[in-house]
Amino acid sequence: MSDITLITRDGAKLSLAASPQETVLEAAEAAGLFLPAMCHEGSCGLCSAQIATGDYTMRGGPREPAADGSVPLCLCLPQSALTVNLPYPESGISHHRIPTRAATVTSITPAGSGAVTLSLTLQPDPEFGTAADFTPGQFMEVSIPGTEITRAYSLSNLPNWDGTLEFLIRLQPGGAFSTWLAQTAKPGDALTLRGPAGRFVLDEISPRPRCLVGGGCGFAPLLSMLRHLADFQNMQPTHLIFGANTEAELAVAAPLKALAAQLPNLTICYAVWHPQAAWHGFTGTAADALAQYLATATDLPDVYLCGPPRLVEAVTNVAQARGIPPARIYTEQVQLR
Repeated sequence: MSDITLITRDGAKLSLAASPQETVLEAAEAAGLFLPAMCHEGSCGLCSAQIATGDYTMRGGPREPAADGSVPLCLCLPQSALTVNLPYPESGISHHRIPTRAATVTSITPAGSGAVTLSLTLQPDPEFGTAADFTPGQFMEVSIPGTEITRAYSLSNLPNWDGTLEFLIRLQPGGAFSTWLAQTAKPGDALTLRGPAGRFVLDEISPRPRCLVGGGCGFAPLLSMLRHLADFQNMQPTHLIFGANTEAELAVAAPLKALAAQLPNLTICYAVWHPQAAWHGFTGTAADALAQYLATATDLPDVYLCGPPRLVEAVTNVAQARGIPPARIYTEQVQLR
């Protein structure tokens, strides 16, 4: 058996043991510690973490670590005592398996520029009751009725006792879930969900300013985070950059008007890459807007980032070039579709 020490982002140390045939993720689950994970095949990246000390092999053969040195714990087989640095706080570790819940469609409403807000209501559960219990920034896997097709979508609302879940979804032409939403789905339809999951959550003990950067329906988890901050009347300086290709894509950001009134230390930049001639806001990409913001920032912020892969890569490059360490750039590695 190998001794494993898990160290969370907020400094908690958790100890467990693993056999040479047991992955770190399997050993943690056997010890009643359910780390963020989804595919269990090493493809989604959700369970990835950095091995600080110790020797290991990878189930299925050699595999290069990611650019930040992390490896998927669902494939990591300890060959000695290991110290593992987890990129999330202790609160990101559950002591229960990710639940599967039944829900019904409440409404499907247009959200502008080819997006919709999907509202669901969880059905009463003997173990979990009716509450929608999640951390702002997390996502759920949603199954298309009558199929084995699932898609992962971030929640845009707040946890609640009523069992209400809201998702901001851009309809993708030809997409399986998009086609179901556009052509078949109706109020009352039954759905199966798995979650919540994900480690893209606020570091609430950090004293630093926050910069939230999102584009398209990557705005959904940021909206949930902002609603959480408003609910608690958070006074920490927060800057939001909403990136869009055209002004029409700004329609999904309509809820920001009310949130800005509740968060006096919130500043907002709408960055439009290809605006019309009448546009008077920032012209450029979200990465351009972040570069401008950091050029005059007195304190480097923590960056929370969600959006298309190109946006994530470009914004990450700008943040790191300006001196923000990777540990302070938060993004969800799993591909939300």
